[in-house]
Amino acid sequence: MKFIILGCGSSMGVPRPDGFFGNCDPKNIKNHRTRCSALIKTKNENILIDTSPDLRNQMIKNKIKKIDKVLYTHNHADQTHGINDLRVFYLKRQKKIPVYVDNFTKKYLSKNFSYCFKKHKDYPAILKFMNLKKKIFLNENLIINTIPVKHGLINSMSFIINNKIAYLPDANKIYDKDLEKFKKLKYLVIDCLRYTKHPSHFNVSDILILYKMLKPRKMLLTNLHSDLDYKVLLDMLPNNIQPAYDGLTLKI
Repeated sequence: MKFIILGCGSSMGVPRPDGFFGNCDPKNIKNHRTRCSALIKTKNENILIDTSPDLRNQMIKNKIKKIDKVLYTHNHADQTHGINDLRVFYLKRQKKIPVYVDNFTKKYLSKNFSYCFKKHKDYPAILKFMNLKKKIFLNENLIINTIPVKHGLINSMSFIINNKIAYLPDANKIYDKDLEKFKKLKYLVIDCLRYTKHPSHFNVSDILILYKMLKPRKMLLTNLHSDLDYKVLLDMLPNNIQPAYDGLTLKI
């Protein structure tokens, strides 16, 4: 079983649409970041987490030929607006793709992408909603615990996969009652937007505090803004913390 970070960039990606790289060295391919999505790849299934606006290119780059299920962390544009690129995966299997969402995200997707869920003239519905429960058994070898984390004014869902890897790409706080669930995991893939404080994202200082508290075997930073050059960040961090990059693959 593998966990693939399809994209690790913040909401505008790196470079931004105007070509701006900020502090990031454009010669380092690990500084070329698409918006956040991830994939759980099992023997028989591909489970996608979030539909980044860059989803089409992420699928092509990683040679993903099918999507069997989708999990959503929350409703923001950089996590949802690639949803239309799921259409080809419906066409290939002629079966609606299950989409696991909380109620807030369900309302947003129903309103803004209704054609994906209800037949519209000659276009069939391609997706069907599934409730995002506290524990999801996606197949006999894959158990996912869903835990709300604070993301500014809303909650975003984090996912702990087989009690080995946690994925929380958009967060600025893990609630105290849930901290124990994130301790001593094999991998912790977590939001780290920039050096300075932000009202809805962790920053580098926050990450260093969390690392000491949670003690993962390895911490990987995602949702990286153009402030954060890959090599500069890697050189300043402790050995067991590193910035992610597009295409980074972990064994679960």
